[in-house]
Amino acid sequence: MNVGNILSTTENTSMNPTTEDFAALLEQSFSDTKAVEGSVISGRVTAIENDLAIVDVGLKTEGRIPLREFTKVGGEAAIQVGDRVDVYLERIENAMGEAVLSRDRARREESWTNLEKSFENEERVEGVIFGRVKGGFTVDLNGATAFLPGSQVDIRPIRDIGPLMNVAQPFQILKMDRRRGNIVVSRRAIMEESRAEARSEIVQNLEEGQVIEGVVKNITDYGAFVDLGGVDGLLHVTDISWRRVNNPSEVLAIGQTVKVQVVKINPETQRISLGMKQLESDPWDDVESRFPLDARMMGRVTNITDYGAFVELMDGIEGLVHVSEMSWVKKNVHPGKIVSTSQEVEVMILEVDPAKRRISLGLKQCVDNPWESFAERHPIGSKISGEIKNITEFGLFVGLENDVDGMVHLSDLDWNKSGEEAIADYTKGQMVEAVVLDIDMDKERISLGLKQAGDDPFENAGTMRKGETVTCEVTAVTDGGLEVSIGDGNLSAFIRRSDLSRDREDQRPERFNVGDKLDALITTVDNRSRRISLSIKALEIAEEKEAVAQYGSSDSGASLGDILGAALNKSEKDDS
Repeated sequence: MNVGNILSTTENTSMNPTTEDFAALLEQSFSDTKAVEGSVISGRVTAIENDLAIVDVGLKTEGRIPLREFTKVGGEAAIQVGDRVDVYLERIENAMGEAVLSRDRARREESWTNLEKSFENEERVEGVIFGRVKGGFTVDLNGATAFLPGSQVDIRPIRDIGPLMNVAQPFQILKMDRRRGNIVVSRRAIMEESRAEARSEIVQNLEEGQVIEGVVKNITDYGAFVDLGGVDGLLHVTDISWRRVNNPSEVLAIGQTVKVQVVKINPETQRISLGMKQLESDPWDDVESRFPLDARMMGRVTNITDYGAFVELMDGIEGLVHVSEMSWVKKNVHPGKIVSTSQEVEVMILEVDPAKRRISLGLKQCVDNPWESFAERHPIGSKISGEIKNITEFGLFVGLENDVDGMVHLSDLDWNKSGEEAIADYTKGQMVEAVVLDIDMDKERISLGLKQAGDDPFENAGTMRKGETVTCEVTAVTDGGLEVSIGDGNLSAFIRRSDLSRDREDQRPERFNVGDKLDALITTVDNRSRRISLSIKALEIAEEKEAVAQYGSSDSGASLGDILGAALNKSEKDDS
């Protein structure tokens, strides 16, 4: 308001104002000016020139405002001469003597006031997305600029924001800071609220067991999400079909219309579980009649684990072949080394449990038992040849036909040598000839003997008797006595140190050499331990007794030398 206006308004009250009145009116004018500056006032459009609107707000000069400030985002300027508009008075007069006005700031001030009320009341506001910035978008809220984070645009990430640009739509104010001029809004909150309302209404109309059609919206490893008309339900991979489905994408596709049954509804979380297999008959209802025990049938390997392999017998029916039922001979082997996925195999029904929905299958039962086959072809006592597969501290393992192994114990390696000594003579991969000693079907064991494949030297000992004199050859000299061989050398015996002579000074093993031949008396023949004991001392005593008996005794006055001399002379005469 200028001085002229003030004077005109007071002209009716006083036609001749005094100097004091003029001063008062001027003071009032300055006071009013201070109140107007920095606030929103009303003005009238007097002209439109060169994209500028001339606005009269009642001051001594008019202001010029660009037409773009009268244009809303995405629209055109809708202003004419004579329209009254609210503007923001920044300065009464600039250097050019014009009032500095702003339509944007007036709209912003008005918007902030309205937005603060909406924020306090948690009301929705209308806005237009008009720009893209780092991390999100800018939104025009009727003059006020707000920030829309990218995560708050939609419930799910949107690849193309184009259809949402420059379109009036509702938003929810999340945060406001007027001092900093920051406003954060969310479109997602509006959608979630609307979705929750629609979801709640749809869920209320659904019942467990209800059959409904839906559209596959998304596919994951564990199932598929089906749109039931505004609400999603989860179709778990185990509920797609009675048969095994490794991945839902094998039978479903995005956009496919499917018929499903509502399996369960959680009223608290409003989660809906769906099923497709429930619309089909359960193949387990008559499983016992379809799969009798001990029956053989073909199946397809669907899954391999550490403990066995699953075999599909028909759609929806699978059985487990435990690792122990996969092979007769391959023990402690991963099932993946015996069968492979998708392989067609013949199996035997071992057990059926409809209550637990389990079928136990056997793979090895469909082929001949190699242990039984071996026993038929190689009875106990028969000879067989094989390759040494392994050498252990307790014997040898010999590979036989059909991947069957036989074991040779240390005690069955050699007739004369100890097991520890004899095993050193064999190497892995060596071919050997053995005799089948025993076959244990239950324990799946075959006992073999290597020494039994040759002649038993102790058989010759069957004709030897205690007290018989034999000629032997020294094979080894030890501190404890002599090791000797009898006959052709296959039969061994031992002469203890104390049995080397009657005289103590002659009981020295070092008196003898390897290869020396000597006579000794058999003192022991032990068939169980297969040992023969000899004694030179016992032979000397026996010879003395015989000479005394034949030629006299020391009691008759003859000395031992006389008796032995007479025996010697007689022997020489007999030889001549």
